[in-house]
Amino acid sequence: MANANEVKQTVQFHAGKIIKWVIVVLIIIVIANGFYVVQAENVGVVLRFGKYTKSTPPGLHFKIPFIDKVYQVAVERQLKEEFGFRTISSGATTQYDTRRYDSESVMLTGDLNVVVVEWIIQYRIEDPYKYLFMVRNSRGTLRDMSEAVMREVVGDRTLNEVLTVGRQEITQTVQDKLQELCNEYQNGIRVRQVVLQNVDPPDAVKASFNEVNQAQQDREKLINQARAEYNRVIPRARGEAQQTIQSAEGYATERVNRALGDVKRFEAVLVEYQKAPEITRQRIYLETMSKVLPRVEKKIILDEQTGGILPLLNLDK
Repeated sequence: MANANEVKQTVQFHAGKIIKWVIVVLIIIVIANGFYVVQAENVGVVLRFGKYTKSTPPGLHFKIPFIDKVYQVAVERQLKEEFGFRTISSGATTQYDTRRYDSESVMLTGDLNVVVVEWIIQYRIEDPYKYLFMVRNSRGTLRDMSEAVMREVVGDRTLNEVLTVGRQEITQTVQDKLQELCNEYQNGIRVRQVVLQNVDPPDAVKASFNEVNQAQQDREKLINQARAEYNRVIPRARGEAQQTIQSAEGYATERVNRALGDVKRFEAVLVEYQKAPEITRQRIYLETMSKVLPRVEKKIILDEQTGGILPLLNLDK
């Protein structure tokens, strides 16, 4: 009987220890699986039995172990998707994947030319709930929508527009159309920027295309040089011709006005002369002498009684 009691006590003792250890293990499991940390750039999306319950900000939080499930979504980070190329590592020297991605980069323009377009979509996740649950595989859907929109926009433009003047318009149009699709699909994504990296013709025709492009550039260069020479010579010649014409017209006007003035002056003198001929002759004589005498270096003035000027001359000199 005593042995039976001892065995019973022993079993109860070990059972108590096992229960304690089970409780400790359960507490450890609860602590290990019940607390979680949301990183600074993320938002925690909590599901309970597969149903959305709440979103938690960055920091330490508690969830029901084995019942709640937490997805962390980067809402403060700007994400990007690359098309036509892949970046292996970025830094002082950026390394790119050498593989070709023609299936997503080769496109047809509106004038039936083939062009290789490489671009980047930069975006942020605004609504983590919509990003996770409104669209299956939101990232893959975004890539498919981006490629479809880019092909549509490039297909509406000529090759020259895609390669040169239309790049800015293409990026803005793609961004607007892509954002409209994101709003329609309710995937919780906000498109920040669309960047065209490289737009080139395919390698098979690149050499010929470069030759044509070089010929067009040479043609434009020669045209610009001819226009510059034209703008340099023709306006100057026109200016010189206009200056000569104006000088001739001014000279003609001056001569005519001078002649008319001389005629008016002569007519005025004639009128005065006709009124008093003797006085007029004397005035004309005096005016003429006042102009002539200052030019004479040596002057000898005689009265009526002087018989000659010989005594007055300095014959030594």
